[in-house]
Amino acid sequence: MEDRDLIAHAMEAREYAYAPYSRFKVGAALLGKSGRVYTGCNVENASYPAGTCAERCAVGKAVSEGEREFTAIAVIGDSQGPCAPCGICRQVLCEFNPNMRVIMTNLVGDTLISAASELLPGAFTKTDFPDA
Repeated sequence: MEDRDLIAHAMEAREYAYAPYSRFKVGAALLGKSGRVYTGCNVENASYPAGTCAERCAVGKAVSEGEREFTAIAVIGDSQGPCAPCGICRQVLCEFNPNMRVIMTNLVGDTLISAASELLPGAFTKTDFPDA
């Protein structure tokens, strides 16, 4: 799948975001090793910690449907520069594939591509928990 296709899926997912507090809608599209795309959007809550980011929404959807190997994720938001995952999302992405391509973009097409591990050096990994 081409980056532009994954970005298009993320753009569509962004339309479903529930962001009445920040008004900052984010969409994500996660590419599974199987070739299947899982989308997610941010879902805010009046109790701020109870909200969910678009990236974690997509990962949760994929895992709940049996997929655990991912190759890329596209993230889009109406930001000045490319929309980057938050720290928690960076850790979650590294959990599944530190080498995952993270395609960060915004509504005007500014794009930055990085490996998940480059976004979070020193991330906790499965090797930190050998009995897991």
